[in-house]
Amino acid sequence: MQSPHISFTLAEKMAVVNAVNAVILADGSIHNGEITALTQLMEQLDFDSNFIMQARNIDSEQAIEILKSMTKEKKNSLKKILESTAISDGFKHTKESDLMEYIYSSMNFIN
Repeated sequence: MQSPHISFTLAEKMAVVNAVNAVILADGSIHNGEITALTQLMEQLDFDSNFIMQARNIDSEQAIEILKSMTKEKKNSLKKILESTAISDGFKHTKESDLMEYIYSSMNFIN
């Protein structure tokens, strides 16, 4: 899901988890594949379920500002994380795609 050499700061990790959580919830249901993807991300980024609860509580606009200030390399990593999360249930829902496009455009991310 993520390149092992990329290390997010605590604030970036919080914003990334906030965005991943939003993508998982975007289509209105949580699928087993999304839970698996989140579990793998927890191992890769070294966070636990308490961290997810904290990430859910940060304001989405604050999360976007943090994501916006990340390096291009970290933004590329975030894109890979969000894309793999969105398709982890076997289907990328339109609401997930729309949300990801909103996140990318809000953080001024252009491939």
